[in-house]
Amino acid sequence: MGQLEGKTAVVTGGSTGIGLATAVRMADEGAHVFVTGRREAELDAAVETIGSATGVRGDISDLADLDRLYAAVRDRGQGIDVLFVNAAIGSFASLEEITEEHFDQIFGVNVRGALFTVQKALPLLNDGATVVVTGSTNAASGAEAFGVYAASKAALRSFTRTWANELKGRGIRVNTVVPGPIDTPGLAGVAPAEVGADAFRAGFAEAIPMGRLGRPEEVADAVLFLATPRSSFVTGAELAVDGGLNQV
Repeated sequence: MGQLEGKTAVVTGGSTGIGLATAVRMADEGAHVFVTGRREAELDAAVETIGSATGVRGDISDLADLDRLYAAVRDRGQGIDVLFVNAAIGSFASLEEITEEHFDQIFGVNVRGALFTVQKALPLLNDGATVVVTGSTNAASGAEAFGVYAASKAALRSFTRTWANELKGRGIRVNTVVPGPIDTPGLAGVAPAEVGADAFRAGFAEAIPMGRLGRPEEVADAVLFLATPRSSFVTGAELAVDGGLNQV
């Protein structure tokens, strides 16, 4: 029997990368997984890959899309046992280059979207459920031209502590998984054009003590740990999956 046998999970941003790897891992452990994504073709392909899954296309910064997601979950009638708040976006802009659009887009998805993803899930979260939020090593790195993204992830770390405290009465644990540079389409997607995706990835790998990029499946294993009773005495915590980048 799998660790999530008979459970229901929700994974936002589940059509590629870390979200997809985690959805696959949860389905392998017996869960039925609701996954969201903004692009229909990628979402359909993800659902086929995952197997026991329901795809709901949408953008978490759009509250109407969140309502549609949770309406689908409600119709299934089994609530939510695991909520993985993973959907996020990022792009580079130095302090001089930051625009209202840049700020609003990143905070709209990464902070506002994450907040309402959790808030709107509250009536459906079963007592004893788990919430896992995707953070980032950038939240504490001070990397140039990544300030707005880093600040959005730092806000999520703060939210996680507060939510863990507010939901403890229902036995709901809330934790943050903190990936370092992971070899995903999203990492290549933020590479500056003048640098190129390959050089961008290589530069990250050189900075990691383990000498390589992480794999989405390695983050998925960490999320699974936080999502199951194996981490029953862990809440309000950060679990780094960064090859030692921010640790040594």
